[in-house]
Amino acid sequence: MRLTSKETPTVPEDVPRDAEAVLADHALDWERHEHAPAAVVRADDVQAVLAALRCDAGFDHLACVTAQEYEDHFESIYHLRQYDDPTTEVGVVVPTSRERPVSESAAPVFQTADWHEREAYDLVGVEYDDHPDLRRILLPETWQGHPLGLDYNQDKPQIVTFEENKNPLAGHERDGEGGDTMFLNVGPHHPATHGVLHLEVALDGEVVRHVDPDIGYIHRCEEQMCQQGTYRHQIMPYPDRWDWSGAGLLNEWAYARAAEDLAGIEVPEYARVLRTMSGELSRMLGHLLAVGTYALDVVGEFTATFMYAIEDRERVQDLLEDLTGQRLMFNYFRLGGVVWDVPEPREEFFEDVRRLLDELPERLDEYHSLLTDNEILQARTLDTGVLDAETAKNYGVTGPPLRGSGVDYDLRRDDPYGYYEELDWDVVTEDGGDNYARLLVRMREVEQSARIVEQCVGLLENWPEDERVVQANVPRTLKPDADTETYRAVESAKGELGIYIRADGTETPARFKIRGPSFSNLSALPEMATGEYVADLIATLGSLDPIMGDVDR
Repeated sequence: MRLTSKETPTVPEDVPRDAEAVLADHALDWERHEHAPAAVVRADDVQAVLAALRCDAGFDHLACVTAQEYEDHFESIYHLRQYDDPTTEVGVVVPTSRERPVSESAAPVFQTADWHEREAYDLVGVEYDDHPDLRRILLPETWQGHPLGLDYNQDKPQIVTFEENKNPLAGHERDGEGGDTMFLNVGPHHPATHGVLHLEVALDGEVVRHVDPDIGYIHRCEEQMCQQGTYRHQIMPYPDRWDWSGAGLLNEWAYARAAEDLAGIEVPEYARVLRTMSGELSRMLGHLLAVGTYALDVVGEFTATFMYAIEDRERVQDLLEDLTGQRLMFNYFRLGGVVWDVPEPREEFFEDVRRLLDELPERLDEYHSLLTDNEILQARTLDTGVLDAETAKNYGVTGPPLRGSGVDYDLRRDDPYGYYEELDWDVVTEDGGDNYARLLVRMREVEQSARIVEQCVGLLENWPEDERVVQANVPRTLKPDADTETYRAVESAKGELGIYIRADGTETPARFKIRGPSFSNLSALPEMATGEYVADLIATLGSLDPIMGDVDR
């Protein structure tokens, strides 16, 4: 929502002081977003503004880039945060004309902008000057039009031509050594890629010289589907489908947090505890699958660890099925709370949860014996796939891959929501920055999730019956005020899952943007894998634990 005229831009009171000093000479105008103020800048001033915000004001986390089209202009929004304090936020809005939607690229300042701006170009049609590789990312290069554009013709047939794969390093063979590079396709249908991911790999012997993740094979334009759904009833079933590892409840929470912020909905305390308990059980589902499949990635066969992890995961799924009525696509959250309370008899459900939690430590000890204490796995994962902290930040990496690089960043603690602030638990970090460290983080986070669930069970057991309110009184039809905007995020199993929503006064969003953590995490793969062996590439990809529904959306 625009606050001032361009002739007299007045700085909002809640602009962070360091950001205010940086933006004083750049802001043409200011907008009021529900989560943070946003400065409007010229399209040719993007790099200077973002570089100053990063270097001089400490905004080192470019969380998301949102592009959208209005009737009279296009705009890009850069959502900036601080890794040290994600509640310190500021937006940078870059409008362009409809006739020439061209803006300066942020990629020279933040590496993560590379993929985000490619997506904005692909789906919306904004072009970015100085971008290192501005080509489509989710749709084929031959695609005509931009699906999220206002004038896009959905009935227009598309003809996708076949192009022969080319070695990206052709002409750069080793001089005088008689060697040659080889182009290798990994995927899109391959057990090592955890889904329909295509890696274009150039090898020099067994050494990876170039790797380019080719994504978009299951892109379904989830953002557009959400823009066609109503806030109150039709959007909530979609988030589960962004993460089929079982962590979909955390995705539901991301949408709920954004929509509740937009509509001013207060969640009852009892419902917050239910959300926290169910969300951590869902995180355990995701992490147990990641640990089990990582044994397959590194060892290459159906190991005991995989079998054990799937067995424990089934037990967690049984609990969530009892709670939500669904096996995987839970659809348990509602705006203002959850759909219902724990199943009756309550005592039996809580007893089942406690039985799982009591047996979990012994099971995790077995995982450590089979995996982390295994010399073969250590040889494959220690000092491979190294991602240092600053590089991780530059790529917008979050979640276990970031904490495995020693960065103490977790939105459950740093931008509190749910009931996390009232509970006793720890953020897990490891300093190695390698494949082994990322495995350790996930295994230790299962322990922390169990701690959180145990405390929630104790609270729910003793909650007065007449105060067990599972959902706020939310109107049947929600119509947030036109031009209200918000970006809210939660700590999903993969990292920071953010949702940007712009309302237009109707019961459906004008713009719905999904910031999938696997999208940014996967963009860092070339940085981690180049120069290592091809076997290390598979281990490194598995250590990121990408879910392609979270990447392609």
